[in-house]
Amino acid sequence: MARPKPSSPAAPFLGAAYDRMGVTLGPGGGTLRVWSEAATSVELVLVDPTDLDWIIAAHPLTPVGADVWEVTTPDLEAGSCYALRIDGPPGPQNTFNAETLLIDPYARGLVPVRLGEWRSVVVDDAYDWGEAEKPATPLDHTVIYEAHLKGLSKRHPDVPPALHGTYAGLGHPAMIEYLADLGITAVELLPIHAFETEPRLLNHGLTNYWGYNTLNFFTPHGAYATAESLAAGPDAVLREVKDMVKALHAAGIEVLLDVVYNHTSELEIGGPRSSFRGIDNAAYYRQTKDGVYIDVTGCGNSVNTATDAASRLILDSLRYWANEVRVDGFRFDLAPTLGRNARHEFDPDHPLLRAIAEDPALAGVKMIAEPWDVGMGGWQTGSFGAGWSEWNDRYRDRVRNFWLSDVDYARRASTPPAGVGGFATRLAGSSNTFTPERGPLASINFVTAHDGFTLRDLVSYDVKHNLGNGEQNRDGADTNRSFNHGAEGPTDDLRILATRRKAMRNLLGTLLLSAGVPMITAGDEFGRTQRGNNNPYCHDSPLTWLDWQHAEWQEDLLAHVRRLIRLRHENPALRPIRFAHAEMSVPSASVIDWYDAGGHTMAHDRWNDPSHRTLQYDAQSTPEHEAPNRILLVVHGNEAPADVTLPQIEGIERYVSLWSSVPERPDEDEPVFAPGATVTLPGTALHLFRMEGARR
Repeated sequence: MARPKPSSPAAPFLGAAYDRMGVTLGPGGGTLRVWSEAATSVELVLVDPTDLDWIIAAHPLTPVGADVWEVTTPDLEAGSCYALRIDGPPGPQNTFNAETLLIDPYARGLVPVRLGEWRSVVVDDAYDWGEAEKPATPLDHTVIYEAHLKGLSKRHPDVPPALHGTYAGLGHPAMIEYLADLGITAVELLPIHAFETEPRLLNHGLTNYWGYNTLNFFTPHGAYATAESLAAGPDAVLREVKDMVKALHAAGIEVLLDVVYNHTSELEIGGPRSSFRGIDNAAYYRQTKDGVYIDVTGCGNSVNTATDAASRLILDSLRYWANEVRVDGFRFDLAPTLGRNARHEFDPDHPLLRAIAEDPALAGVKMIAEPWDVGMGGWQTGSFGAGWSEWNDRYRDRVRNFWLSDVDYARRASTPPAGVGGFATRLAGSSNTFTPERGPLASINFVTAHDGFTLRDLVSYDVKHNLGNGEQNRDGADTNRSFNHGAEGPTDDLRILATRRKAMRNLLGTLLLSAGVPMITAGDEFGRTQRGNNNPYCHDSPLTWLDWQHAEWQEDLLAHVRRLIRLRHENPALRPIRFAHAEMSVPSASVIDWYDAGGHTMAHDRWNDPSHRTLQYDAQSTPEHEAPNRILLVVHGNEAPADVTLPQIEGIERYVSLWSSVPERPDEDEPVFAPGATVTLPGTALHLFRMEGARR
């Protein structure tokens, strides 16, 4: 993905004053550089690796300008365990304590001392990448698979038990073979930065399974390493991560990381003092002059990216993971928090957001925003600039409405609440959300994600069932746009089960045939369930681990997903790079025509007419690098059967059937239909055709 040209002068945090932060090893030992604006003293403390409470040396750091403190000592070498002690003046915004041993924000490795306490480790990050190269998959060819690293392989029967739930488990040939056979091009991993479980969860006997509670922005989460790597130390843990990345790359699969830079595990005031809070609380966290935190994340604190050092820390972390660990992209949790200025207002041209998109050191790296946080003005879908893609919640909501909640409404009111117009806009790339300059690839399309119902639960439950989370069912979204199709949860009713399966096929078909970049949630391809829990962030158990023992219907669904991904790859009309223009030819776009059930051009008054929810989507590619291609997707959004007449279009002589959501398992043959032929669809269905002209 090309980097946009810089739109403004370089931000101050890009200056040399912030270079080489953390520990840099050299011939004379190591140099440690730490930033603190308000500190009056900074001290390096070295501890015995075999007794992490035993201090063996201490060295004061000296101010060297720009609020950076520095020391060089032969005591710092690969394998050294160390901490920081920092003192400063009292004040409503300051929380210094000269006795607290703090984590270096730039530490590449961590070792635990006891619950809630850690020591930094100087890591030897040398690694032989050999001839390995990043896959560099173009965004229009990308299919993302969002997954939890542990949950993927924890129960996989062909992964050795010693590797279950680990980096090595994901890098195992059995896992990679499955992912490659599925056809996805990128694995998007829930957070693998070092994280902690909140005390509140520990008190309930629960754990932070998802990992959105970051302890350090550079260190991989140790609990995801094998026992062998953990015993060998942080060097081995990092090597295991790199081995995983290298193995996935060898199979052509990219690695995207879900990164949580918006807040830290220090939580609210009164929470842990492990790093930022003890280094410079006033500068690192958003707060009032009285020291009251301005929490726009809902997690107790918000990292203040109006502070240059905080922005540089985030940028350096991205550079490290992209270049030293060679990951291919990032999904930014609560991304608007990173774009808030000194007034705590979102600014799409915030220096950090522009630096992330324009930094030459991050060229070719995919950048994906979760475009909302919980602060004022926090919903910003469509607002991020060039170089960014965004999770498209408008797509999610419209697609769920069309196939689920609208159908539920129609059963009760005899007519759906909406026509097909809004759905069509999402199907064609969400041009009402993203500018022509950004195009359809700015949209990361999804129907489900880690937070919320799984696909199977979406068609099986009307309401959430989160009692097991310990919050009396108060947590998790109440508005899910789901539909249980006649029974809440498990049922033996064969009609309801068949309808649910077709609903899943319609949702997956829409996702994988829409313009934009599709994201599948791991396990949805075979219909996994979390038993109605739409917020299982605190369950590290079979509830959240993928189950690889499948019923026949699950294998059928998996076959549909494989077919859809293959068809997406083979038909560039489904994945345009740009929006077409009515008055000029646009390269790498898809020229779209719309027809009704009778094969006639869609009349204006039918777009929003709830009684007309059958649509034919004709997309013709304008290729630059691939062969010309044209498809027709028939969409039928009512539960009553419909006869659809294929449109008679000049130059089109046949329609080749490629896929339908109607059969339980995808058809192997490709029947051919003539223009004007009638295709009969049962209630709620999709049918994809390739349009062909005269053979030469």
